[in-house]
Amino acid sequence: MKAAFGQAKITPMLSCVNGKSGMDCARMIMNNEADAVTLNGELIYQAGSQYNLKPVAGEVYDQGMGTSYYAVAVVRKNSSYTINNLKGAKSCHTGFQRTAGWNVPIGYLIDSGRIAVVACNIQKAVSSFFSQSCVPGSTQADLCQLCIGDANGTNVCDLNGRYSDYSGAFRCLVEGQGDVAFIKHSTVAENSDGKNTDSWAREVISSDYQLLCRDGSHADISEWRQCNLARVPAHAVMTRTNTDGSLIYKMLQDGQQKYNIHSSGFRMFDSSAYNSNNLLFRDMTTELRATGNQTYQAWLGDDYLQAMKGINCDPDKLPKSLRWCTLSTPEIWKCADMARVFKDKNLDPSLQCVSADSPEACMELIRQKEVDAVTLDGGDVYKAGKTYGLVPAAGESYPETNLSSSYYAVALVRRDPLNAFTIHDLKGKKSCHTGYERTAGWNVPIGALIKLGSIRPDECNTAKAVANFFSGSCVPGANQKNFPPELCKLCKGDSKGQNKCEKDTREQYFGYSGAFRCLAEKAGDVAFVKHATVFELTDGQSTESWAKNLKSSDFQLLCPNGARAEVSQYPDCNWAQVPAHAVMVHPDTNIHAVYGLLANAQEYYGNDNSSQFKMFDSSSYNANDLIFKDSTYKIVPVQEKKTYSQWLGSGYLESLEGMQCSSSAAKLRVNITFLLISALLLITFSV
Repeated sequence: MKAAFGQAKITPMLSCVNGKSGMDCARMIMNNEADAVTLNGELIYQAGSQYNLKPVAGEVYDQGMGTSYYAVAVVRKNSSYTINNLKGAKSCHTGFQRTAGWNVPIGYLIDSGRIAVVACNIQKAVSSFFSQSCVPGSTQADLCQLCIGDANGTNVCDLNGRYSDYSGAFRCLVEGQGDVAFIKHSTVAENSDGKNTDSWAREVISSDYQLLCRDGSHADISEWRQCNLARVPAHAVMTRTNTDGSLIYKMLQDGQQKYNIHSSGFRMFDSSAYNSNNLLFRDMTTELRATGNQTYQAWLGDDYLQAMKGINCDPDKLPKSLRWCTLSTPEIWKCADMARVFKDKNLDPSLQCVSADSPEACMELIRQKEVDAVTLDGGDVYKAGKTYGLVPAAGESYPETNLSSSYYAVALVRRDPLNAFTIHDLKGKKSCHTGYERTAGWNVPIGALIKLGSIRPDECNTAKAVANFFSGSCVPGANQKNFPPELCKLCKGDSKGQNKCEKDTREQYFGYSGAFRCLAEKAGDVAFVKHATVFELTDGQSTESWAKNLKSSDFQLLCPNGARAEVSQYPDCNWAQVPAHAVMVHPDTNIHAVYGLLANAQEYYGNDNSSQFKMFDSSSYNANDLIFKDSTYKIVPVQEKKTYSQWLGSGYLESLEGMQCSSSAAKLRVNITFLLISALLLITFSV
């Protein structure tokens, strides 16, 4: 190509530099030792993320598909399998680390949390997920159980076996070995309806097969544009981001106009003269097309990009231990026990426990990469994401609502026929809250009362307005400078009466159970908690002395419409559906490793009937909701909710941002006052 371009006087002048691999070439480009290289989708992702390269031209393979094809999951028609219940199915793959047959489907299943990976051992995770598989080229024998090798039945897991490549993976499905085949969009059409005369394909009818869609539905084989796992981008020519890509593309454009498939001499897209295939460009390329100003992320597309994030797990880049931030003495005790039992099961990374004074302290430690993870409620998730730049790695799921990662915020009161006050009668009542800026205990109810006009902050001073609205409160964490003391008036402190109004378990009225205890002991008239709190602490469910004789029927809910309702009617009588607590980490932390650790750990310790350590039970430590809420059913993946705003949802986010008025306005007033005072001082000094 260098000689041909030189002969045609195509500029800039081309020279050839030898690299050891695609990624070595990418490194050389970053270091100005080379200028361009053609890479496939996976290497485009790595070159872009690691070396900051960009695409300048993409290969085009045919006029219909342009610069891409689609990775799909195919099942037999009327199959009961969907993308959501593939665990335990038998799977057919084109080959280990092949794009449509491995990287995209497995990356997608990992990224969406359907497959949990420990310590980057992806092959082991896949073999545990599927009951049997054929993954030609795999180094793990149990991923080759469905493979049949060559015509002689030998070389069972070889990349050239009868169940390898696109047609082979489809054949694995056709012959009844597998339940699902991961192939490209055109494979079924190419091997059915008489288009393939091989004995296994002669009677195959395309309409006997369907696609699995990402939303859990099925679709006809012809609907691959709408129903696929990802659009797989074509190979692209990559260069540095500070290089003028138009110069490189002009050179290639001039070259392909002269040396295309009609050329009698050198041909850019033909490697047969060199007794090889796909040299510099894929032989099936018909032309190169400019990418414009696209980044590597835009070229790859969101679906493919997320799949690559799932499949690209380097064990050398994983932390040797996961440092968990704890907020109280009982919590660090539970964390230490959790670390010990995780080690007993050889779960990686190992767990270490770090103590901090507040959620904000944990957030700062994570931002500084001195700690790795902490579990936070919605209000703190907002602060962790917006102020500290943290992201969710996993979330809690609660069984009572069937809502997966969400729960209900409710207002709980004692049943009293003689004093059946409603939401409209709350002024002057005594209130119990889980904590300052906590979701169910502060953000939701106070935001709702402000929206109703019941609480009207003067100059956005919400804390003062709440103190004036209720006759007394316990708001753990409100023991701050310039906060009204009435917000801590009902708080109890520890067993010695100390640490009153602290935002941790030293304050006996802290958290869900604490706010309910405040109500049960008649310190308050209303408790703002989550819907499950009353069920967890009444009717013999709690062994704590203050809760032993409590009955759920002795309590009711206050509804936003002014009515009262039974505690079981929370789906229709609640103040908001709010996001579940989330495990928050630094954005550089591998969220799949964090979720993989917790998902595998809960297989051993997530069952409340276990005689061993219980991840979702804090009763052994004489406390509640340590590390995880006790009502947690299981840890779930974040799936597409990979930022704090996506996790919280637009509705809850709007209510939280409305609550920010207090702090922002206060800061504004302070700044204006300071400026005025400064101006006066300047004038004075000038006189």
